[in-house]
Amino acid sequence: MTTRRVNANTESVDNYLKAIFALGGAERGRVTSTALAKRLGVAPASVTNMLQKLASGSPLVEYELHRGVRLSAAGMRRALEIVRHHRLLEAFLYQILEYPIEEVHDEAERLEHFISERFEERIDAKLGRPKFDPHGHCIPALNGKMSKQVSKPLTEAEGEGEFVVDSVSDRDPALLQRLKVHNIMPGTLVTVRRSAEEFLLRSSGKARGLRLSRSVAGAVCIRRPNN
Repeated sequence: MTTRRVNANTESVDNYLKAIFALGGAERGRVTSTALAKRLGVAPASVTNMLQKLASGSPLVEYELHRGVRLSAAGMRRALEIVRHHRLLEAFLYQILEYPIEEVHDEAERLEHFISERFEERIDAKLGRPKFDPHGHCIPALNGKMSKQVSKPLTEAEGEGEFVVDSVSDRDPALLQRLKVHNIMPGTLVTVRRSAEEFLLRSSGKARGLRLSRSVAGAVCIRRPNN
């Protein structure tokens, strides 16, 4: 087994493919350049240039101006590989090295491009072949398959009452710290109350609940306990 040779250009390509995967999902939905620019924090013109590059030669994406972009079959394989690296690294950092959950995402972002297939396999074996990362996101298998998650963002879930936290966004460290303090983590049973402006989440054993505005509540995905 060999170590992947990575330069700045390859790292940038990986970041684009991973972002398209995150926005378009496993169904390879089309993603707008505007959404991609916002997620990556780059100028729209830079996005257009990169997408044109990724769509040429042996294309990693299918790109049409004004219609957005989606991953090609080759692009999907590569995106799933880097997502697998990232989420396995998050699990390793959290479970073995005891990183705080709000720090594992950024650390995994730096490491995901550089690990060898052998190191990936050793992490996977050490952790007991985990299915999910610390945020509750599915870790792709070696063949690219992923378990289907049936949860919905808090803002889209129906009704009130008891729910299980299925996953939490890894993109807001401050929010992750707040969730951790209130024991609102993947797998936790919480009681949900809602109003027009906010959601109140309370986990078992906590006297006070956590109030989340609608602008951030979508970062928490929940499901009914029997799902």
